[in-house]
Amino acid sequence: MAGGWSRDGAVQEQIDASVEDEIQRARSELAVGESATECEECGAPIPEARRKAIPGVRLCIECQSALEKQGSRAGGINRRGSKDSQLR
Repeated sequence: MAGGWSRDGAVQEQIDASVEDEIQRARSELAVGESATECEECGAPIPEARRKAIPGVRLCIECQSALEKQGSRAGGINRRGSKDSQLR
């Protein structure tokens, strides 16, 4: 159902585009290649089980957790400009 000046399906298209953008962002952050044996941040050894479970891993669990915690503060605003999402 369209409302105001938008056409039918415009809201769902916006939601789909936002989801697709987030999927692309997440995929771009995936590590590729051979896993490191030592953490690139702190130099701690990366356990073999972690290297096998996550190909291309570069950080130990502690540094990865800190990085993800820091990154979770970003976002939250619909950059496509939906008035309703900016009013929340």
